[in-house]
Amino acid sequence: MGKTILVTGGTGFLGSNLCIRLVREGNRVLCVDNNYTGRLANVKEVADNPLFSFIEHDIIRPLDVSEPVDQIYNLACPASPVHYQGKAAIYTTKTCVFGAINMLELALKHHATILQASTSEVYGEPLVHPQPESYRGNVNPDGIRACYDEGKRCAESLFFDYYREKGADIKVIRIFNTYGPKMNPDDGRVVSNMICQALQGQDMTVYGDGSQTRSFCYVDDLIEAMVRMMNSPKGFTGPVNTGNPGEFTIRELAHIIIKKLGGKGNIVYKPLPKDDPTQRRPDITLAKEKLGWEPKIALDEGLDKTIAYFQQVLGGEL
Repeated sequence: MGKTILVTGGTGFLGSNLCIRLVREGNRVLCVDNNYTGRLANVKEVADNPLFSFIEHDIIRPLDVSEPVDQIYNLACPASPVHYQGKAAIYTTKTCVFGAINMLELALKHHATILQASTSEVYGEPLVHPQPESYRGNVNPDGIRACYDEGKRCAESLFFDYYREKGADIKVIRIFNTYGPKMNPDDGRVVSNMICQALQGQDMTVYGDGSQTRSFCYVDDLIEAMVRMMNSPKGFTGPVNTGNPGEFTIRELAHIIIKKLGGKGNIVYKPLPKDDPTQRRPDITLAKEKLGWEPKIALDEGLDKTIAYFQQVLGGEL
């Protein structure tokens, strides 16, 4: 028999992929979102399934759910600089902090296991490479990315304080760059940016000289890690890095996408944004050891699937 699972941020990129998987596995899924960056279209394939319910709610405010809940995935938060910088900075911090408190209280009420979707951004501009979970980071606490970086760091601290003080059953993962279907075309992430620019005949933007690195994990691999972490033995809290250790420069990524699109696309270089990290690569030793997990889908295959998705989106088919 399936579980009753609540997913905040459920109409977003990761949340919608997670909701669809959980419903297909026979679980009752409560998808919670205010659609600030998510889209109901992302969950349309399960919208009519009796196991699925959508709850429009902003987790900055407390949430009360009448039916018993077994698990909570806390994914709600603007996750792209386009969305969390500028006018949404305070809102992003509120979502991280108030949202964590409200969901932890809900988890205690229902005796539910709760997973926090943290981020590689807690490492800031890393002085250690690759980044293990033991690395405490190098974050600018008053920069333009701090609302997200420090917001997620504070959310982690709340999770562990609720674990120590109140006995909350917590799980924490740190998500590195992830890409794939259901990304928002204008979310400002590098993979979606480049693919959509190229498909629309625009110049592809590379910030800095393109030598900065990222490690790109296909969404199906990431969701598998997330589910394994949620269902890991009680008392194993993490944090656990989840991402693909394959490391590519941004310039390499641009050339791969251009090649896949038949040579279409020119690269335009722009100044590197403030506090943009120059290196990202997860040490996934712990995930391998504790979850038996490592990514299976190479960047080449994942980009083919993602390009096909955006061709449908930009063509008006989705």
